[in-house]
Amino acid sequence: MSSRSGLRGQHHDQHWPWWPLLPLYPYGHRPTLVRELIPDQVWSFEQLQGVWYVAVPIRMTVVKVEHGLMLYSPIAPTKELLNQLSQLESKYGEVCTIVLPTSSGLEHKIPLPAMARAFPAATIWVSDQQWSFPLSLPSTWLGFPGHRTRTLFRDGLPHGEQLAWLPLGPLNLGLGTFFEVACLDRSNGCLLVTDALVSIQSIQPEIFELDPTPLLFHARDHGSEPLTDTPANRQKGWKRIVLFANYFRPASLEVSSLRQAVGQMFAPLCRNRRSHFGFYPFQWNQDWEGEFFSLLTGNDGQPDLMLAPVLERLVFPRERNVFTDWLRGLANCSEITHLISCHYHAPLQVAPSQFDDYADSLLRRDWAVSERSWSTLAAIDQFLLRLGIVPPQE
Repeated sequence: MSSRSGLRGQHHDQHWPWWPLLPLYPYGHRPTLVRELIPDQVWSFEQLQGVWYVAVPIRMTVVKVEHGLMLYSPIAPTKELLNQLSQLESKYGEVCTIVLPTSSGLEHKIPLPAMARAFPAATIWVSDQQWSFPLSLPSTWLGFPGHRTRTLFRDGLPHGEQLAWLPLGPLNLGLGTFFEVACLDRSNGCLLVTDALVSIQSIQPEIFELDPTPLLFHARDHGSEPLTDTPANRQKGWKRIVLFANYFRPASLEVSSLRQAVGQMFAPLCRNRRSHFGFYPFQWNQDWEGEFFSLLTGNDGQPDLMLAPVLERLVFPRERNVFTDWLRGLANCSEITHLISCHYHAPLQVAPSQFDDYADSLLRRDWAVSERSWSTLAAIDQFLLRLGIVPPQE
């Protein structure tokens, strides 16, 4: 087989046909990185997702349970991913359980029907209060197989002898409900969470080795620069992506005028789709890197355990005590040794006391502020309040 035909075959294996339901980068082409996190017990299946090259990892965690494998928070089941799962099944048993641990995360919800069809013998467990917008549809209309779908807590809990299930919520978001269920594997101390906690490192994740384009795109200082692949540019691009993903418009970013942005287009080395033909309407001031490190170290000495600002300002702005009470509950789980989130870095080594310390730090500082980098998130929240879409403080 020629290298070109081999590449075509690889791209076919990475194809995701349902991407139009949630059109996020890299759209219909979803390479998957597999890492073993705990030998013979826990694996990470990672893909990229984002808007306009602001791409971050999204993770499905695979756990060895008594009768096979459990999938926590499914991602796009491409042929490549299913082949990789098949290799685990041949050694550790078939996929017997698939868990959707969130009621609101579309990026976690949309892959579930296809993953369920790929494993017709698996039992499907979903968090309570699933919802859809703009029409409220029954779960079977959303693609959840009715005869083998169970609701966590209401219908029981899977693998209760090995796993503890720790709910956060439900919270009324107006249009729907935020409800997330963390999972603690008592056999190895791994705490699986969806969106509520993350760990962000200054070094770009390994998955960008498969596709560094987002890093190189955002490492530029103006649109006429070509996408130059160097270690420094990869790290620079990652830091800027983190600021975009967490604040939408960080304080260290200025948006260029349309005239200025268009004037930088079609430079000799930028006349291609990969660089968006040189359209890059952003200017970063000299403080941008300091803002990145402030995000990572601003949680009162807990740089690796954090609630993403976008969740603090848009999901929990009037519910700080709900979140800190959940952290207190995690602190009481003495078995916890590692945190595995569905996004960013994993695994993060943690001690139960860190959840208490983090809750204390959140209660000491101002919550869901509206200044500087938080201003865009605050404006979105206030706009939704004025429209009556999200509920006010009770």
